[in-house]
Amino acid sequence: MAIRERLSGNEAVSTAIRQINPDVMAAFPITPSTEIPQFVSGYIANGKMDTVFVPVESEHSAMSATIAASAAGARAMTATSSCGLAYMWEELYIAASNRMPVVLALVNRALSGPININADHSDGMGARDAGWIQIYSEDNQEAYDNMVQAFRIAEHKDVKLPVMICQDGFITSHAVQNIELLEDEKVKAFAGEYEPENYLLNAENPMAVGPYSITNYYMESHRSQAQAMANAKKVILEIGKEFGEISGREYGFFEEYSMEDAEYAIVVMGSASGAAKDAVDELRAQGKKVGMIKVRVFRPFPAEELAAALSKVKAVAIMDRAESFSANGGPLASELKSAMYDGGCQAKAYSIVYGLGGRDITVEMMEDIYSSIETGEIKTETMKQDGIPYYYVGVRG
Repeated sequence: MAIRERLSGNEAVSTAIRQINPDVMAAFPITPSTEIPQFVSGYIANGKMDTVFVPVESEHSAMSATIAASAAGARAMTATSSCGLAYMWEELYIAASNRMPVVLALVNRALSGPININADHSDGMGARDAGWIQIYSEDNQEAYDNMVQAFRIAEHKDVKLPVMICQDGFITSHAVQNIELLEDEKVKAFAGEYEPENYLLNAENPMAVGPYSITNYYMESHRSQAQAMANAKKVILEIGKEFGEISGREYGFFEEYSMEDAEYAIVVMGSASGAAKDAVDELRAQGKKVGMIKVRVFRPFPAEELAAALSKVKAVAIMDRAESFSANGGPLASELKSAMYDGGCQAKAYSIVYGLGGRDITVEMMEDIYSSIETGEIKTETMKQDGIPYYYVGVRG
């Protein structure tokens, strides 16, 4: 029977970690993810976990220790935010290229500079090409559910890739919401025991980790990674369905909300999805045919599936809580526009940047966006260049 609780996003993720009970967690504190290792270390001190907690001197060391533990055959993880993730940059690529199935709880926060401790997706988006699976959470419930599934995805024999479980800093991480937890025994059984095929401490099968890869092998290594990322799509759906059987909450690549007959849509990730849903409800009550898609899985990118979901709309606003400085819009818009082109989707696509550095996005602003893409008259400062529909919402002129 599900356990009803009131928890912050950080508490929810930490509870999932306690229930999974990984072998090793290495971490260094950084706002707003500090509470996650804090809670976990408390659980360990109180005898609720037997995870080995490794306090380190930096985020670079945290990821290094996590990789080392995984290479030795342990189920390992860490947590960080913002510049902490940036400090791990070198090690992110090493974890992925060495096919280490580690998990990282990423509490999304703006990257410096200027210095800002609030939510946007610039940290996760900056690491989008590092070879990690990335799964984003709308709310505390989803953050918990995503973490419960993370190791199963990472450790699958057809994947063997690291996974980031992402939630919006402060908006999700520190806000308290009603959620449903699974019983400890159910999570333990679902996560199972990690049984690595190859690991450094296996004396019967000596191996090297992180060897120098000369020209003859480097490209093949990346091709193998790319195949693993493609394989992850099937695995994510399978594990999402299995999770649904024990929780009643099944997950796919994205959530469609009132998209059955929608003519105008918003595509968004993370906590702003709630404001978009409320706007849809209000506009639907007025007879407007609007809908929204909440992208949950950003890596692997569900290009074909998203293009199909948008195939019948007239216009779509693709909303990024990150700026890619391409003079062409944000990273989600860039990838989705490419997917729409490849999928033959003819909808007019608007790239919209919003919410940087924690700037609020309201239901009213979402309603204005729907009105704007319907009329083609954007009610905001334009960044249009050479006819490219690229805009900022909620920015002062």
